[in-house]
Amino acid sequence: MSTSDGEPGFIERLGRRTASGVEEFGFGAALLGEASYWIAVGHWRRQPVRLDAVIVQMMEIGIFAIPIVSILSAAIGAMLAIQGIDTLRTFGAESQVVIGIAIGVTREFSPMITGIVVAGRSGSALAARLGTMKINEEIAALTVMGIEPVRFLAAPALLAMVVMLPALTFWSDIVAMLGAGLYVTADLGITMQAFFDQTLAVLDVGDLLHGLAKSLLFAVLVTVVGVLNGASVAGGAEGVGRVTTRAVVHSIAAIVIADMVVAFLLTR
Repeated sequence: MSTSDGEPGFIERLGRRTASGVEEFGFGAALLGEASYWIAVGHWRRQPVRLDAVIVQMMEIGIFAIPIVSILSAAIGAMLAIQGIDTLRTFGAESQVVIGIAIGVTREFSPMITGIVVAGRSGSALAARLGTMKINEEIAALTVMGIEPVRFLAAPALLAMVVMLPALTFWSDIVAMLGAGLYVTADLGITMQAFFDQTLAVLDVGDLLHGLAKSLLFAVLVTVVGVLNGASVAGGAEGVGRVTTRAVVHSIAAIVIADMVVAFLLTR
């Protein structure tokens, strides 16, 4: 329904946005399927995903992100220790803080904080790079030369992301537990060895795999959102800025919502 001055009404705007969202979801699913196809069978089609491009992406996504992931993970671990001890001290149970820290870090905080950092660094960079290439008609030039753009541009990023994000998450687990351990040993007067002995007694392989599986899901989401936004750019340099910001916002929103859904399904 349109308003009297010709502008679309609320229902019409809602319908258009819903249709646009469904279209983007379909495009994202098709993109993921095509990128996975080239990763799986590109070698047999004599169009393999370029190893050098994957390594470059792995360096950018993983190795160069280690410093910021380490700082934030240590801070998160210490924060959990501070809040946990303060809360449990009310009940005289501060010695049990290790249980909450170990499970909270491995199952929730490390995958989420790592996914958000990678979304801000690499998801935005991917959207900006593809957006710039589209504005400069480089993607169209690849098609003219007979090079499949998804294989050339999206597949290396996806492969690098699904390898490096879980690896970064595992590193985040270690650093966060170390940060928590330093505070717990100082506050409660226990040794670091006792802290890690309690941690290993509390955790099992399922807790670790839970967090790593989430990070794998986040890797796919960040890549797909980045490529989708980069491919939808319009309006020159200003448009590239818009899709870069949009990619970060959408990636973080997708990570938080996916984390909530997974947590709900796995606790039923």
